[in-house]
Amino acid sequence: MGEVKKLKTRGEIESKYKWNVEKMYATDELWEEDFKRLQKIAPKLGEFKGKLNNGKALLEYLNRYVEVSNLYEYLAVYAHLRGDEDTANSKYQVIKDKISTYGAEYSAIVSFFVPEILKMEESQIKNLIDEEPGLKLYDFFLEQIMEKKPHVLSEEEEKLLAAVSDCLSAPRNIFGMLTNADMTFPIIKDEDGNEVELTEGNYSVFIRSKNREVRKAAFEALFGTYERFKNTVATSYTSSHKNFIFKSKTRNYNSALESSLKPDKIPVGVYHNVVNTINKNLTSLHRYVDIKKRLLGLDEIHMYDLYVSVIDDAEFNVEYEEGVELCEKALEPLGQEYLDIFREGIKEGWIDVYENKGKRGGAYSSGSYNSMPYVLLNYSNQVNDVSTLAHEMGHSIHSYYSRKTQPYIYADYVLFCAEVASTTNECLLMDYLIKNEKDKAKRLFLINQQLEGIRTTVFRQTMFAEFELLTHEKMEQGESLSSEELCRIYHDLNVKYFGESMVVDKGIDMEWSRIPHFYRDFYVYQYVTGFAAANSFSQIILNGTEGDVERYKGFLKAGGSDYPINILKDAGVDMTTPKPLEDTIRRFDELLDMLEKEISE
Repeated sequence: MGEVKKLKTRGEIESKYKWNVEKMYATDELWEEDFKRLQKIAPKLGEFKGKLNNGKALLEYLNRYVEVSNLYEYLAVYAHLRGDEDTANSKYQVIKDKISTYGAEYSAIVSFFVPEILKMEESQIKNLIDEEPGLKLYDFFLEQIMEKKPHVLSEEEEKLLAAVSDCLSAPRNIFGMLTNADMTFPIIKDEDGNEVELTEGNYSVFIRSKNREVRKAAFEALFGTYERFKNTVATSYTSSHKNFIFKSKTRNYNSALESSLKPDKIPVGVYHNVVNTINKNLTSLHRYVDIKKRLLGLDEIHMYDLYVSVIDDAEFNVEYEEGVELCEKALEPLGQEYLDIFREGIKEGWIDVYENKGKRGGAYSSGSYNSMPYVLLNYSNQVNDVSTLAHEMGHSIHSYYSRKTQPYIYADYVLFCAEVASTTNECLLMDYLIKNEKDKAKRLFLINQQLEGIRTTVFRQTMFAEFELLTHEKMEQGESLSSEELCRIYHDLNVKYFGESMVVDKGIDMEWSRIPHFYRDFYVYQYVTGFAAANSFSQIILNGTEGDVERYKGFLKAGGSDYPINILKDAGVDMTTPKPLEDTIRRFDELLDMLEKEISE
């Protein structure tokens, strides 16, 4: 019997595979010194309360706010990086708690600022900027605050809303407690005939099983359990809607949808464009279902057949250094400057590469305005790890560009733009891998991977977005939605999206009840817009001119210096039009053509 491979401790990982957090603070004592400085200077911001109607005072406050916020974020980033590299290290859990606790205190110190600005008239703000030239830097920052003015209530009303905020978040909390703590699932048999308790975690494994009886059993057991709680979950779902509709009306928005999109100045037409454009192109998804049915050799294709791969898993073993080289080759169309930044990140210790005992799972990109970017990976030599490397470095180089180009106040980008650069890198990588992979089995695997990515990110999330829109609109019109009505709406959407070939099993009618994102109103459509924008950018980068690449880099450099729709449009992608989504459907169709051609040869 072979020796069991043990997970390495943090100390056993080679330094070249660890992020260089010491560049932020060489010792923890230096962190403590800065933390004490933060505690000393942050409360002084409170001294400006009631004085912001003076140009010099407003400028001094904003400059000091930038200094203090910069320091707070720097301290917080160091603490969470140290805490995540070994969650069992109690010393770093203590400093994480310390800075987190102080974060709440700091928020309270500066909480007077926005209400005080909103008490002023727009003309008054303009006069202050004209009188004090230094305020021109903050013009757009103040404009964004003033945009909220029609939707901010009186001081007493705001206090009242704040006081009931916990009550208004109750539906989401109830949903979380029910599905995470109280709900249990039946025993099913795995591929080897062993009895296994189904969980939300292992469901994703069973629904991909090559054994049809296993995935059918998992499907029926999961959704059968949710059906037993359908009235409770329907009540939490509709109560969440009621709360959101109440808040949107209270804040004088025309609809719940507008209240979600308007703060980032995203027209409601963008949301409708997503739903309408995908609806016009559902024949591509229907074709996908037909091909899948044929390749699986099924007389009938059911909802529980959607996630099983039509391609046998290919054996990949991509060492980290090889993964880095593949990313470099795939990202060559972005130009020498971009590649130099990528290589700098590898060389200078942006990345924490391998899993170690106690390390946080998953992957992310982090960093603060004054630090270099940091990337957490748990690299295990799979092709998906290469994709994750490209993705997270996309985030990090986006942040690198924006922090180098923009002042602190505009360096962060909003959620609507946040996944674009990272997904653009993934699209470039997949295009490179598919074009250059010589092994047929691996190439088929890669084609199928990207197909599944588009199906689940674009088609599925649009169906979710349409369900949200329909249920909000019905409730805004005064309709009450029972669990039966929610199931009917969801069933009809599945019939429409997946087409005549799909047997829409009754169990899928309950899928709406297990989607936690539905408790963040009108959130999921941004997965679709982000992917569509990224796909368009990748095609522009691959097929365009050097000027097109420079425009894309302009997007990376823009940070939050303008509204997201404008930033993307300036770079060449207009999300108010159907084109980016149509480009994505075109790529989906190309991949289906590739799949059929590869299999027929």
